[in-house]
Amino acid sequence: MRTPEMADDIKWQKSSFSGGGGEQCLETAESDGQILFRESDNPDLIITTSREKLAAFILGVKAGEFDHFVS
Repeated sequence: MRTPEMADDIKWQKSSFSGGGGEQCLETAESDGQILFRESDNPDLIITTSREKLAAFILGVKAGEFDHFVS
């Protein structure tokens, strides 16, 4: 896990499907070969993963394996 101080120079990105107000959005970035995630309403908590693990997750999302979380 990264500390907030480590994230000061990181450029965060969020989905265009996130609400216009910017609350409760999942943001992502890349730093030092790691993929970072944080929630906009709790930016001090940063979770890291590898490109390989994220790729496997995205394939699962595209295959509909996680649709039950949003329906």
